[in-house]
Order: sequence, then C-alpha cells, then structure tokens
Amino acid sequence: MKKKKVLLVATVVKAHIMVFHIPFLKWFKENGYETYVCAKNDYENKEECVIPYCDIYYDLPFERSPIKKNNFNTYKQLKQIIDSNEFDIIHCHTPMGGVLARIAARNTRRDNTKVFYTAHGFHFYKGAPITNWLLYYPVERWLARYTDVLITINKEDYSRAQKFKAKHIEYVPGVGIDTHKFSEILVNKTKKRNEIGIPKDSIIVLSVGELNKNKNHETIIRAIAKLGNPNIYYVICGEGLLKNHLKKLVKELGLEEQVRLFGYRTDIAEISQVSDIFAFPSFREGLSLSLMEAMCSGLPVVCSRIRGNSDLIQDGSGGYLLEPDNIEGFSNAIKKLEQNTSQREVMGEYNNRLILAFDINNVINDMEKIYSEV
Repeated sequence: MKKKKVLLVATVVKAHIMVFHIPFLKWFKENGYETYVCAKNDYENKEECVIPYCDIYYDLPFERSPIKKNNFNTYKQLKQIIDSNEFDIIHCHTPMGGVLARIAARNTRRDNTKVFYTAHGFHFYKGAPITNWLLYYPVERWLARYTDVLITINKEDYSRAQKFKAKHIEYVPGVGIDTHKFSEILVNKTKKRNEIGIPKDSIIVLSVGELNKNKNHETIIRAIAKLGNPNIYYVICGEGLLKNHLKKLVKELGLEEQVRLFGYRTDIAEISQVSDIFAFPSFREGLSLSLMEAMCSGLPVVCSRIRGNSDLIQDGSGGYLLEPDNIEGFSNAIKKLEQNTSQREVMGEYNNRLILAFDINNVINDMEKIYSEV
C-alpha cells in the first residue's frame, strides 16, 4: 500500500515552521503520513535547522518580496519537487509560500492532490493601504480557484474570503496555542524580577513582537512618557530594524530607566507571569500568538482595535481596544489598570478562560475534520 504523503510549504523554517507547525507535523506522522517541508533555512547557524517529525526537508530560497529573482528559482525547484512526488496533501502558508505552491501545484490537483492554504492574515484588510488592495487582493482572488481548502484564522478574513472561488472556505481559531505552557508555569516573582532588573513593587507593562513599524511600540513608549509615573516599567521582548530608533526615542523622552529593550528571549512565559499588563498596539495582525500567550498568562490587555485582536479581546471585559495611534487612549487605559489591582485580576481571569477555545488540541481537532472531509 502506497504511503500517504504531505508537503508543508512556508517562506522560512525558524520564524514560521518551528513556531506554528510542529504539532501538525506530529499529527501527520502519527496518522501514517510521510512528511515533507519546503522552506528557507533562516537559522544563522544553518546546522541548527532540524525540523521535528519531518522526513524530508528541502531548503528553498524563498524571499518575502514578490519581485525578488530568487522566487522564480524557488518556483522552479518547488514545481519539480511537487511534480516528482505524488503528494496527497499540499498545505501552504505565508504569502509567498502560498502563491508559489499553488501555482506550482496546479497540474497535480488533476491527480487528486488536495491543496490547502492557510491565510495567516490577508494583506488587504479594513484600513489597509490602497496599494495592498491593488496588489494582493487580485492575486489572492485569482489563486483561490487553485485552492481546495482556504483556511482563515480570524472572522474578518473569513467574511471577506466568501467572495473567493476556493472549493471550501473554512474558519479555524488560529494556529493553536499550548495553554498549559503559559498558565501552569510556576515562577518566583521576586527572584525573576531581580533577574531582569525590575523593582518588585513596580508595574510591568509587557510587549512581545518584532521591533518594526507594524508592531508600533512607539505608541506605548509615548503613552508611558505621558503618564509621568516612574513606577511603571515598559518591557519589550523582540529584535528588529527599529531597535536604534526606539533607543533614541527612549533617550529623548528621558525613559532610559523605565523602558527596557530585552531583545529576543526564550523565557517569555516566565516574564509574562511577573508582568501586570500586556500592551499590543499593532497596525496589522492575523491572529497574534503573542497576544494569545499573554491571555494564557492571565494578563489584562490594552491593544489596537484591529482584525484579529478584536477576535481575542472583549473590550471592557479582557482589556481595552483602542485605535493604534491613540497615544492618550493607551496612556489612560494603562493608568486605569495600574490603579486598580482587582480590575487587572478580573480581566486577566476572563482572558485566561476565553483563550481555552484557541487551545492547540481544539485547533488540531478542527484541522483533522477538515483534512478528513476533503
């Protein structure tokens, strides 16, 4: 009997496959599939690229930009891989992974290969630049006809995708999160705060995300400055191109003591447990894993009123939703929570209960049904 084969395609390994898809590779292995992965090795030390539950890995030179020449070479290699294997399922992720895989797989669909595409957040969304609509919307609409199952992870994208011609359009609540990892961890608060250099009786506002324009950390930095409260510390975990810009802004505002750029961290769960408020002012999200992790940790949230965030945070119950550039609004929300310990606890408990619906086991069950039906 021929062994079933599945191919997962994404732009990069470290920042995508390893973060989101290991539980699904595990599920495929446990259900008798031979597992293949096509993605770019984005590890600094290339030898660190070891993908659990993956039988065969192809390092392809994906680029995020659609105009990069490497993507043409990637398409040719990807098409050869697809044409030379009889995959039962091809599941693609990320914008360029989704574009190149669906074009490359057009012919194999005639041989009963099923093509799945998970949209982790369309680039066209309410409030998106007109250029995003002109560039990305027509491409996604055209590629939908080569898609057996289009999976969306937030309600706005699901509603918009109804106009597309994919055979099936499904909503799944994100990529799943191990709720126990964050909710059940035990941390000595005093010891951990000493370790990261934050006074034990202060209020920690935490953000987790890349230091880029979209994550919009600047709004929270300015909101903290507006408060003028030296007992509030803002901790940012993440790396990115705006690091020097944010450092300069912190210095200009005289917040060197209060704002800490921690860089990339492997102890986010522990830092979350000793924090008081989670701030997430992004301009664009699909369905943020960082935000879900904060909810698992029982943190109240102040975040932007955008797609994805609105799926997770109930305004007034789990935190406050604000326009991304509303510095005064974020400042006032942080002040309310800083002054009211019981409100922080009630909102944190609300988020902790709500996030259970997004647990990885629920998402895997949903995906198992979709795979089986198709």
